[in-house]
Amino acid sequence: MNEEIVQLTLLQVIDHELDSIDSEIQGEQEALEKRSADLSARGEAVAKLEGKIENLEKERRTLDMEAADEMAHVKDRQSKMMQVQTGREQAALLKEIEDGKKGVKEKEEKIVAIMEEAESLTTEVEELKNLLKGETELLQNETEKVKKNIEKILKGKKSKEKKREAQAKNLRAPLLKKYDTLRQHRDGLAVVNVLQGVCQGCFMAIPPQRYNVLLRGDEYFDCPTCQRIMYHQPVEETEKEGVIGG
Repeated sequence: MNEEIVQLTLLQVIDHELDSIDSEIQGEQEALEKRSADLSARGEAVAKLEGKIENLEKERRTLDMEAADEMAHVKDRQSKMMQVQTGREQAALLKEIEDGKKGVKEKEEKIVAIMEEAESLTTEVEELKNLLKGETELLQNETEKVKKNIEKILKGKKSKEKKREAQAKNLRAPLLKKYDTLRQHRDGLAVVNVLQGVCQGCFMAIPPQRYNVLLRGDEYFDCPTCQRIMYHQPVEETEKEGVIGG
């Protein structure tokens, strides 16, 4: 096989290993970020419930004052009953008294309902707070574990990066630049095998004459469709040597 292709495929193997390391680190970080976001959402839910409880308490106090005012008005009307002299005035006072008592009763019923709702919400808040506390402690422990794990992974990455740097020196500068550009724009896959006349990067057929040249194994070309660097190596050799070509 062409020596430059050999060096390119070896470099791509190392780059794929580095990509896997980066993906592993990203996965660890994203998992933590998701749990942190879930905790934040739960904290917001608690704050929302506490705000609702506060509003209910304000409404209860308002109703208490209104009920007290209405009851005072009812008592005032009752005291004036002794002073009225006509049946019409008495009937008017009786209606005011009846309406007042009805209003007081409705407000007292609303107060009871509000207190029951507030009690239920308070219980829910306490349960959420306890859960939030436990999850926060778990997240802190998990964060520390992930931090140590990432530090361990990064040590392995440094070793791979040194290996990559050494391998890159085996390539001509223009070819290395082309390879790096292709990796950046082709999902990390710059060098691909061609099997049965089909590019294993974009899976498009290449011109037969190009394929015939590739079959000799001493040349490589750019794919006319995806521009990846193409070479040919039989599948059995690829599996045997562990060279990434597709």
